[in-house]
Amino acid sequence: MINIAIQKELHGATGDMQLAVNLNIKKGEFVALSGKSGSGKTTLLRILAGLEAAEGRITVATKEWLNKKTSLAVQKREIGFVFQDYALFENMTIEQNLLYAANDKELAAHLLELTELTELKNRYPHALSGGQKQRVSICRALMKRPKILLLDEPLSALDSAIRTKLQNELLTLHKEFQTTTIMVSHDPSEIYRLASRVIVLENGAVVNDGKPTDVLLKKQGSQKFSFEGELLEIKKVDVIFIAIVAIGQQLVEVVVGSEEAKNLKIGNIVHVSTKAFNPILT
Repeated sequence: MINIAIQKELHGATGDMQLAVNLNIKKGEFVALSGKSGSGKTTLLRILAGLEAAEGRITVATKEWLNKKTSLAVQKREIGFVFQDYALFENMTIEQNLLYAANDKELAAHLLELTELTELKNRYPHALSGGQKQRVSICRALMKRPKILLLDEPLSALDSAIRTKLQNELLTLHKEFQTTTIMVSHDPSEIYRLASRVIVLENGAVVNDGKPTDVLLKKQGSQKFSFEGELLEIKKVDVIFIAIVAIGQQLVEVVVGSEEAKNLKIGNIVHVSTKAFNPILT
């Protein structure tokens, strides 16, 4: 269990703001932090990591990481941090980058196998694609078997196909290592695929907290509309099929017929339109 009760004055482009967060996160949860740029998401990650100071208290299990008297050093916090940039050592091979974090060849080999990097273990970062570099970065963060994995929009710079593949690998790693994971993301489809819980920040405060479907699904719409989105899932509920579609920063549910369900594939880019409140998926 992670207990967070912190405050910090922030000075952003829109003026001064008070970051005030009071949260309890269960062991093994995959939590997504969402919200507009400048709402305090990355700062919260950095405070958890010990990279920024704050007032208040952070307790992980029975150990206090932050209180009025002290702030636990970064290297003692048992965290893995994956930034937007890869931060790899260019003079080391992939395998050496992992072993630098922890001299555990068996674990390094296992992580490389899970992320399909075994054949590339002797390459240097400059010879890798962006997606491959990010896989190495994630693997390195897991080498010390951290209690908490912090991800700051780690896949935002990748194209959609590579991003989806890495999302699946990240979920596999999360389940196997049972690490409590906290990820900053603006992508509703990514949050839907990965997170069991989404926390929305606005001007430094938590304004929504719940399951991705409860927080992100757009339940109401105008009488006439047409939007393009990504098909995330089709599920059967009794005798009907319901499609989950990511449109912009929202998720929507659309009822589809059995023939439509057969012809649609997860990952399709679809158009959602309506006439007299009857959505049509094409």
